[in-house]
Amino acid sequence: MPDEVVAALRGAEWVTVLTGAGISAESGIPTFRDALTGLWADYRPEDLATPEGFRRNPDLVWNWYRTRRTGVGAALPNLGHRALAAMEGLVRHFCLITQNVDGLHARAGSRDPVELHGNITRVRCFDCARQPASYPDTETVPRCDACGGMLRPDVVWFGEMLPEGAMARARDAALSAEVFLSVGTSNLVEPAASLPWVAGRHGATVIVVNTSTEGQRFGPGIFHLTGPSGSVLPDLVHRVWGHTVR
Repeated sequence: MPDEVVAALRGAEWVTVLTGAGISAESGIPTFRDALTGLWADYRPEDLATPEGFRRNPDLVWNWYRTRRTGVGAALPNLGHRALAAMEGLVRHFCLITQNVDGLHARAGSRDPVELHGNITRVRCFDCARQPASYPDTETVPRCDACGGMLRPDVVWFGEMLPEGAMARARDAALSAEVFLSVGTSNLVEPAASLPWVAGRHGATVIVVNTSTEGQRFGPGIFHLTGPSGSVLPDLVHRVWGHTVR
C-alpha cells in the first residue's frame, strides 16, 4: 500500500467513489454480457436492453430481467461493498456513484448512492414513468395502475439518457473530490469513464482498484491497487482509519 495513498485518504475531507461491474462480480453477479448465456445465448443485447426490443417482445424482455432479479436477490454484499459503507462513516463528505443496478451498495449500508444506470429491483411505467411501490411478479408484463401502460425495469437501456440529475450529482462529486476511488471498472464506458480523470485534473488523488490495469491511465497523482475489491478495500480502510471491516 503506497504511503501516498494512505496519507491522501487520511487528510481528505471529501472522498468520491465510482464502482463498476467488478465489485458485483465478486458477489457472483454476472456482467451484462456474461448474463447472455444458457437460455438467453441466442439473443442480442439490442433484443433485451433497448426500448425497441421491449416494444417488439415485452414478455421476453420482462422475463429476462425477472431472471436477473432472482439472481440479484440471492446475492449478498461482499467485503468490498461493506468497506465502502464503512468508509462513508469515516469521511466528512462522501459520495458513492455506481454503474451497477443490483442495489448491493444500499444493502451493505451505503446511504443514497448515485445509481447512474438505475436499479433492477425497481420498475417504472413505459408510458407515464410512474414508479409503483410494488408490482406482481408475473411471467407477462404487468400494467401501470395509473395509465395502463406496460411496466419495465427501472434501468438505463442502450440509447437512453441517464436518470435525471444523476450525472450532474456525479460530476459535482468528482469536481469536489480530494480523493477519487475507481473500483471494479475499466473506465472505458462513457459518460462515467471520465469521472476519475475529471477529478484528477481538478487536483484529486485518483486511486484505481481493479483486478487489471488494462486500459487504465497512468501518471502523477494516479495510483493502482491491483486485486479484488473485497481484499483491497478492507485493507485500505484498516490501514487508513484502523477500522476492521466484517
